Amino acid sequence: MKVGLVREDLLSHETPLLVIPVFEGDKELTGPASRVDELLGGSFARARKEGDFRGKEDDFSLFYPPDGEGGPERIAFVGAGSRDEADAEAARKVVARAVRRAESLSVVVLTVHLAIEDFGGPERTVQAAAEGGVLAGWDFRELKSGQENGSNGDMGGRRISRRQASQPPPGEPPSPVVEELRLHLDGGGEDVERALEVGVAFAEGENLARALQWRPGNVATPAHLASVALSLADEHGFTSRILGPGEMQEEGMGALLSVAAGSEQEPRLIVLEHRGGEEDQAPLALVGKGLTFDSGGISIKPSQGMEDMKYDMSGGAAVLGAMQAIGALGLPINVVGVVPASENLLSGKATKPGDVIRTRAGTTVEVINTDAEGRLILADALSYVVDRFRPQAVLDCATLTGAVVMALGHHAAAVLGNDDGLIDEVRTAGELAGENCWPLPLWKPYRKQLESTVADMKNVGGRPAGTITAAWFLSEFVGETRWAHLDIAGTAYGDARAPYHRKGGFGFPTRLLLEWVRSRIS
Repeated sequence: MKVGLVREDLLSHETPLLVIPVFEGDKELTGPASRVDELLGGSFARARKEGDFRGKEDDFSLFYPPDGEGGPERIAFVGAGSRDEADAEAARKVVARAVRRAESLSVVVLTVHLAIEDFGGPERTVQAAAEGGVLAGWDFRELKSGQENGSNGDMGGRRISRRQASQPPPGEPPSPVVEELRLHLDGGGEDVERALEVGVAFAEGENLARALQWRPGNVATPAHLASVALSLADEHGFTSRILGPGEMQEEGMGALLSVAAGSEQEPRLIVLEHRGGEEDQAPLALVGKGLTFDSGGISIKPSQGMEDMKYDMSGGAAVLGAMQAIGALGLPINVVGVVPASENLLSGKATKPGDVIRTRAGTTVEVINTDAEGRLILADALSYVVDRFRPQAVLDCATLTGAVVMALGHHAAAVLGNDDGLIDEVRTAGELAGENCWPLPLWKPYRKQLESTVADMKNVGGRPAGTITAAWFLSEFVGETRWAHLDIAGTAYGDARAPYHRKGGFGFPTRLLLEWVRSRIS
């Protein structure tokens, strides 16, 4: 989607659709809304008087100006919710709803007016508005015959073929995706141009993560993720390294190899380095679980809903999406992105419950449950990152435990770590991004649940406090390095919970990672 800024007079601005937000509870129309209503002969004021439009978030009223007046072809008012709650997330949602309404009208170009002070200031408003528009306009269509690709994805670094099917697919054709969004501002200086660039890059990074999430397991294999990573390296000048089984053997990555043992797909450890800071600056490390399909292994999952286990690589997808945005913006900081990628399947070679494996760090682990595999591949990745890069801080993200859904539902990820200051940074980044997280304790008594009679530790600590014991397991592999962990099992995918989501993968927490990285730039 193309996104730009316009500042010309609203009534003379030529656009297929002009959208104006109106807050709930505002008694009088003011500013652009008042002027536009005059053009409409008071029709919108009458709709408000009759209670047909109250400014609630789902309210929408569409009007057609008199012929021959020039300017907008259609004018719509969208509810902005409570003025007291107006912030960057509200701007994100307002623009997203406008884009979705345009899509339902088959309008491919629209303009949204923003009174930037209403949403907390120029830069945050513009960034959030751009994010909401680009996220809402994304749709995954690359695998549907005869339909235009709305996801702008690529398969293994190659653009997807747009071969038209000999017969159109059954059912109604989808609405065209919105191609251009114009943000009409009532103020703001030169800084809003950079804010627009940041918002578009953040959203496009998250859309890459969504595309990787949505691709099925027979497409988004470990090798596919590695291929996408190499394409990013070529595009943005990253240093890259891809480790296969041979290199993993040399590194002693017994945990990662044990998870991949039951699959014919070879595992990969993906490493991308962005060197935007000083040469001697210790990097930030982003680590994401890249389990491209999780059957549970020998501890097999129930068949119902197993198709969603293609989303078990959501953390890895978010790291790749974040690296794309970091490269596109040329952020002046050193960042390393690492994704351990594998499948977890069943075969005669698969790891069995009761097996004891040795991690890269030398720790032996008794595998109680082969479905607790994410912590195993992350253990070797974290050990590798800490030893090789000596990062100033590590932030990992993973769809790690079902227990986090029981604790926090689908509204927030859990954040745990060994440094309270870092956890606060991550929470703040999530609030800015609209991708919230909430801390859980990492107290020493929980470590006892991982004690094993035959090895250094078990890979599960039982049902109680499952999210906490999983994080405790990971903490064993970061040493004294400042580290935080995001358990995103409840927030990475599902039914749409915001107007910029679609049912499926959300790309969470790509923008959280990016806000955190930006906050560390001195």
